[in-house]
Amino acid sequence: MSLLDVAPIIEQMLHVSDKVSDLNFSTGQKPQVEINGKLHSTTPLGIGKLTGFQTEMISMAIVRDNPEAAAQLVNHGTADLSYSLPSRCRFRVNIFQQRGSYSIVMRVIPYGVPTLEELKLPAALGDICDIRTGLVLVTGPTGSGKSSTLAAVIDRINETKSYHIVTIEDPIEFLHNHKKSTINQREVGSDTKNFASALRAALRQAPKVILVGEMRDLETAEIALEAAETGHLVLSTLHTIDASKTVDRIIGLFPKNEEKIIRTRLAQTFRYIVSQRLIPRADQKGRVAAIEILKSNPRTREYIEKGEGDGKTLLDAMIDGELDGMQDFDSVIRRMIEQEEITLEDGLSYATNKNNLLLQLKGLSSTEDYANSGKPVDDNPLVAMAAQKPANSFLDMIE
Repeated sequence: MSLLDVAPIIEQMLHVSDKVSDLNFSTGQKPQVEINGKLHSTTPLGIGKLTGFQTEMISMAIVRDNPEAAAQLVNHGTADLSYSLPSRCRFRVNIFQQRGSYSIVMRVIPYGVPTLEELKLPAALGDICDIRTGLVLVTGPTGSGKSSTLAAVIDRINETKSYHIVTIEDPIEFLHNHKKSTINQREVGSDTKNFASALRAALRQAPKVILVGEMRDLETAEIALEAAETGHLVLSTLHTIDASKTVDRIIGLFPKNEEKIIRTRLAQTFRYIVSQRLIPRADQKGRVAAIEILKSNPRTREYIEKGEGDGKTLLDAMIDGELDGMQDFDSVIRRMIEQEEITLEDGLSYATNKNNLLLQLKGLSSTEDYANSGKPVDDNPLVAMAAQKPANSFLDMIE
C-alpha cells in the first residue's frame, strides 16, 4: 500500500475506538491515536515506527490537493488545513517540521454538528442564542472542546433565528447547512488572507452573527470589539484557562497606555466568557466537561472596567452569581466529585485552587483517603499536615 494513499491508514486507526479524538504521526513512533486524553500506539496496515521518509510521504498525501497548504509548509515549516474521509469524518490538520522531519496531528471532526444537549452543556449557554449584540468568548486549552461548543451554539441560532451568519475559521471544522438562517463559512488561506481582513470584510456583509475561529492578535481583537460595539453578535475563542485570565489576555494585546479605554470597551461589550476543561470520567468511559461561566451584569462589568481587587474578583462574582446563571470551575468540580462522576484525584488536578477544594470536600471518605495517602497538595501547610495524620485528626483539624 502506497503511503500516498493515506485514507486506508487513517480508516484503520479510527477503527481502534469510537473515542478517538486525534491521530498523531511522528518520526520514531508508531502511528498513534489519542483516546480520552491519552496516546495509544497502533500498527495500521502493519506500519511500525515511522521513518522521516514515511512521515514526509503522509504529509505530501494530505496536502496534495491543497496547494495553499503545501506552499505554507514549504515556506514556513508548518501548515493548517482540513482533510476529509467522505461519509466518515473530517479532520483539522497541522503539519509541522521538527528536527528535519515532518510530524502530523489530525483532530477528528464528526460530519454531524453536535447539539447543546448532546454535549451536556449547562442550560445557561442556550441563552447565548438569544443575544443580539456583544462579545461571547469560549476559552480553554487545546482539545478542551471549544470548537464543539461554538458549533452547537451556531447550530441552535441557525435553527431558531432568521439571520445571516458568517464564520471565519482556520481551517473550517464543522460544516453547517442553511436552516432557518443563511450561513457562510470562510476558511483562512483559501477564502481569505487572514482573520483580520475577513473580519473587516464581514462588517460589510450584513451579518447578524460573526464567528471568529480565534482572537489571536491585536488587529483581530480590535475589529472584533468594533463589530460587537456596532450591533453584531461576535463569537470567538482564546487559549486561556479561565475567565480572569481571558480578560487579562485581551487587555494585554493592547498597548499599556490604552488599558483604561480597553477595559471600558470590553466591560460594555462582553456578554459571556465560557471556559472549559475536559476531565476523565470516573468510569473511564470518556471525559466530561467542567464549564466556568462568567456573565455580564453590573458587578462583573465593574470588576472588568476598574480591575480586580481584594474581595472584588471575577471569581467572587461567579461564586455569588449562581442564580444569574454563573458558575466557577471549583464549584462545578466539587459537584462532580460528590456525585462520583469524576475521581477526587482527577478533580483536584483540574481545580483552580485544589487546597480550597480539598477543604470544601472534607466530609467525603475519598478525601480522607487522599489526605492519608501522603500525596503533595501544593505548599499549603494545613493540608500538608493533614496528609500526615489519621483521618480523624484531619477532620478535627479542618473543623
